[in-house]
Amino acid sequence: MVAVTGVFISGFSSILTGLNFIVTIHRLRAPGLTWYRLPLFIWSLYATSIILVLATPVLAMTLVLIAIERLLGVGIFDPAIGGDPLLFQHLFWFYSHPAVYIMILPGMGVINELISCFSRKAVFGYKFVAWASLAIAAVGFLVWGHHMFVSGQSLLASLVFSFMSFVVAVPSAIKVFNWTATLHKGSIHFDAPMLYALAFIGLFTIGGLTGLFLACLAYDVHATDTYFVVAHFHYIMVGGMVTAYFGGLHYWWPKITGRLYSEYWARTAAVLIFFGFNLTFFPQFVLGAEGMPRRYHVYPPEFQVWNVLSSGGATILAAAYLLPLFYLGYSLFFGARAPANPWNAPGLEWQTPSPPPEHNFDQQPVVTRPPYQYSPDFKAEPQNA
Repeated sequence: MVAVTGVFISGFSSILTGLNFIVTIHRLRAPGLTWYRLPLFIWSLYATSIILVLATPVLAMTLVLIAIERLLGVGIFDPAIGGDPLLFQHLFWFYSHPAVYIMILPGMGVINELISCFSRKAVFGYKFVAWASLAIAAVGFLVWGHHMFVSGQSLLASLVFSFMSFVVAVPSAIKVFNWTATLHKGSIHFDAPMLYALAFIGLFTIGGLTGLFLACLAYDVHATDTYFVVAHFHYIMVGGMVTAYFGGLHYWWPKITGRLYSEYWARTAAVLIFFGFNLTFFPQFVLGAEGMPRRYHVYPPEFQVWNVLSSGGATILAAAYLLPLFYLGYSLFFGARAPANPWNAPGLEWQTPSPPPEHNFDQQPVVTRPPYQYSPDFKAEPQNA
């Protein structure tokens, strides 16, 4: 009960954080910063905040019901006292599937900034990408049941959830196609943040496509609780969100710290992460398709080769994840001083010194142009009034 109480209380931090972001985006934009001049990263955070505010209370209510059942003996989830365990699954996944989008949407927002900056082009189809974030947030509330195809829920419910799982893939696909179109004929610079962005697109696409396999009722019956699910989830969460995190970390590191890191080692880490990740998790698709269940420490000898490959990839991946700790840590003390705008980007944050002073701007900035006004010879200028 102590753990349940702790999770219940900490859930309020998520709700209040989401509310804080929503109010800030509505009320505290700079003059001239209209909705369609917002960076797409902000659109992603806005969609994420909506999910936080609407989904987290369901988790809180579920924890309250658990407490009532444990303390008062009221049968809610425990079948031994007249409860329904399937109800707990529904409530759990109603929060937990949107929670996946809470994690991935900010990563998608980061990728918008990186792809645009390092291809020196405005994001293709800005409005479609912006509204795709909100579409993911909305439809994401209607697909939780695809985690329960083998739980005993009705066939009609499973068919509806299967259909909605295909629908939610559409706005994600819009983003991927628009990122690809942004790259087309761009003046592409393969700096470390861009390498992470490209890795994200490849890994997230594989994760999304394999999610459609699991949205199919017949295949999901075979793949449930196998390594196919493990691989799919990690391609989205690690290949997607963690890769985007590293991309954003390298992109904003000079602004945050005022120091430049070693580009050579940063590129090396990005490439090693990409290949190490694929070597770790792609064999698990094969293992899952052949029926190897997850959460077992032993397996038939015919699965040995694929498991050895996966373990070897995990070793490479671990080393690659440790590399940034060393070269970013080194840069904090010995890195060259970063200029105000090392990437020549037009965003407001790049119009301040690196790192930014406490007051950010000497005078309130006035936004007069779109968020991604790039050209190969673009040179950013402060947007002060």
